[in-house]
Amino acid sequence: METNPPSREETLAWLRLTLVPGVPARVQRALLGAFGSPGAIARARDDALAAAFASASAAPGALEAYRRGPRPALLEGTLAWLGKPGNHLVTLADESYPPPLLQVHDPPAVLYARGRIELLSRPAFAIVGSRNATPLGADDAREFAHALSDAGLTIVSGLALGIDAAAHRGGLAGASSSIAVMGTGADTFYPRRNRNLAEELAERGCLLSELPLGTAPDKLNFPRRNRLISGLAKGVLVVEAALGSGSLITARAALVQGRDVFAIPGSIHATLSKGCHWLIKEGAKLVECADDVLLELGLPRSSGARSPRPAFSASDALLAALGSAPQSIDELAQRTGLEAATLAARLIRLEIEGTVQSIPGARFQLVK
Repeated sequence: METNPPSREETLAWLRLTLVPGVPARVQRALLGAFGSPGAIARARDDALAAAFASASAAPGALEAYRRGPRPALLEGTLAWLGKPGNHLVTLADESYPPPLLQVHDPPAVLYARGRIELLSRPAFAIVGSRNATPLGADDAREFAHALSDAGLTIVSGLALGIDAAAHRGGLAGASSSIAVMGTGADTFYPRRNRNLAEELAERGCLLSELPLGTAPDKLNFPRRNRLISGLAKGVLVVEAALGSGSLITARAALVQGRDVFAIPGSIHATLSKGCHWLIKEGAKLVECADDVLLELGLPRSSGARSPRPAFSASDALLAALGSAPQSIDELAQRTGLEAATLAARLIRLEIEGTVQSIPGARFQLVK
């Protein structure tokens, strides 16, 4: 392992290996295993190089692509980016390469990082969920993240709208900060609405990507990025997810990687609860507060650990609407002006607290 930043020559060798289209990470790792370093690959004889590409079952044309090298503009632009303060190229040979990622399938040969790369070596926990989060779901994600960050876990998520953004903000508010794994290049902010959050993460947390600089948003990159979110973490908490959502891809990756999976339950009537309930049926741990996660991970409770805040006070419009007679979610939506998904999530929380009970006919009433 290298203990010092790589020299310019070493950086160039890594970039010339990893920025070539058509030479995937598995082939890059096979070449590194055969020759020991990117520099040695570059100096290898043609026959030895051809044999190594053949042994790696590289696609036709991969060897010629490697010989041509990366686009000069991309190479020069990447070197310029790396010359700016706070920007880093983290390679498989670096001490700062996250140890948990070495255990996952197809680890990247290099990572582009902006911010505090020391966070990559610290214990981490992932929180993911719907982009269309309810206010209650976003609150839960933020509160869980804040408590777990205070307990010593760096919060990992994907910089998406909704639950991801709330989790990052909670992690930044706590003691252990937050890492955003991006589905774009580390210099490309997506979604644009999270640009300020991304800048804050670059300053006080870390932005991380396996993709070359300048990589624009592409729907194929985000599911692949999810294996890194789970791979960095001791466990994954899913907060609000519909069936078939990207959050479930992250959860499945976590299970394959041997990570613990947690889920917050919700109303049986809420679309954004369906994914969490499916995970619980499949063996995910049902959690109601951050201490549930810490206990399962075998970590001590934080003296400042927070639980999700109560959903309501006695003056809330929902409780007032329930005060007259049993109501359906549609009727409550008309009375309170709240969305059905938000009502469903809040009703299940009130059921857990013992304030509300469900009755036949998909109706709810106050516990007398």
